[in-house]
Amino acid sequence: MIKAKRRASHIRQTRADRIFQTVIVALGVVLMILVAYPLYFTIIASFSKPEDVLMGRVILWPRNISFESYKMVVAERDIWTGYGNTIVYTVLGTAVNMVLTTMMAYPLSCRETPWRAPLTFIASFTMLFSGGLIPTYLLVRQLGLYDTIWAMVLPTGITTYNMLVMKSFFQSSIPIELKEAAHLDGCNDLRTLLLVVLPLSGPILAVMVLFYAVAHWNEYFNALIYLRNRALMPLQVVLREILLQNQELAAGDGTGLYERMMAAETMKYAIIIIASVPVICLYPLVQRHFVKGVMVGAIKG
Repeated sequence: MIKAKRRASHIRQTRADRIFQTVIVALGVVLMILVAYPLYFTIIASFSKPEDVLMGRVILWPRNISFESYKMVVAERDIWTGYGNTIVYTVLGTAVNMVLTTMMAYPLSCRETPWRAPLTFIASFTMLFSGGLIPTYLLVRQLGLYDTIWAMVLPTGITTYNMLVMKSFFQSSIPIELKEAAHLDGCNDLRTLLLVVLPLSGPILAVMVLFYAVAHWNEYFNALIYLRNRALMPLQVVLREILLQNQELAAGDGTGLYERMMAAETMKYAIIIIASVPVICLYPLVQRHFVKGVMVGAIKG
């Protein structure tokens, strides 16, 4: 065994292999820079004087470090109201999503489920055709969900793609012998799901939580359609309104135009950072499950 490993480690690479690896590494570095630099620039620009940002002086390091942008953002009361609303929508919506997705994916993954193939086809069909915006809006109003927190949760209660990914994971990663043993021990389907299947499904559950939570955190379109009460607006809508107001102020008459332009430029980057921090903090918590959950649930069916 050890000798085989040593022989494998001493396999000589051809010139073509070394060139190929060098090109791959170089492309990886370039792609990493292209992806990471915009975020890095946003961070350093939020701590720099707006004059330096507009003049193109901020490239690799912040200049004339200032916290005025964050002070201006913190002073906006609507931002904190939107923050609280978004946290509620994200937590509640993700919980509803996980329950509905799991309760649909698990029966469709079981071979003994009656009409499993037609039900899967019907669910998959909704990925191609849907009722449309106007029928959905009318349904939300008729159900009494309009201008309530449930309008941000129930219309997006389940995503068909995520359900199919979870279904594939259950089929490919949970041995059927475990479920049969649980049934022999007296467990019904619900107890089998809760006590046997879910404890072994950490990777896919982490991936689904991440997908749903990020979607709820970034949601703004449904809020524009279904909400009118400003006290219920999520963070993304509040930030959008602030940016639009700053742009309108910057485009006003000449009186104080320079100061308004600086204020708008200053707040823009700080707002992006404040809105992105919770999502950025969420990724490391599920990263060790992320790759396994996506690959196993996506390529096996």
